[in-house]
Amino acid sequence: MSAFSSRSRSLWLALAIFALSGTAMFFIPAFIIRPFSYQSPRGLWWAMAIHQRAPIVSLLCALVCVALVAALWQISSIWRKLALAGAITIVGASAVMSRLNYFEWMFHPVESPQFEAASASKLDKGEMILQVRFGADARAYPIREMAYHHIVNDVVGGIPVAVTY
Repeated sequence: MSAFSSRSRSLWLALAIFALSGTAMFFIPAFIIRPFSYQSPRGLWWAMAIHQRAPIVSLLCALVCVALVAALWQISSIWRKLALAGAITIVGASAVMSRLNYFEWMFHPVESPQFEAASASKLDKGEMILQVRFGADARAYPIREMAYHHIVNDVVGGIPVAVTY
């Protein structure tokens, strides 16, 4: 085994570690925090801790990957160059995506909710609701709808409210 081969192997291993780490900064929080599935308190804590650090960590991983790809490019075959291009594309996209609030893409707020009188409602008697009342004005928000949207921007009794679930 030559020194060149050993160096090349070390560079590929470092690239794999940094590319996986940078990509994980985006995918782990996105996988843990998703609607309609159980989210443990500990899992949410980890997801938010990673999500808060993701912009800087993913950027550092991407920069290290760029340096490693530059070092490996000249000594790589065409197939390995394709793998290098794929790795840098994925880690670069993860660095960009970790800076966006992709949770807003999952949870679509209801900007202008429509209401009907309680007597005209088609809700089952046992259906759970969130209720807001200010003075004589009251609103009820079905939990099944809130589970998808997670937020309703509304005005109750002249007071702007953001109802969340």
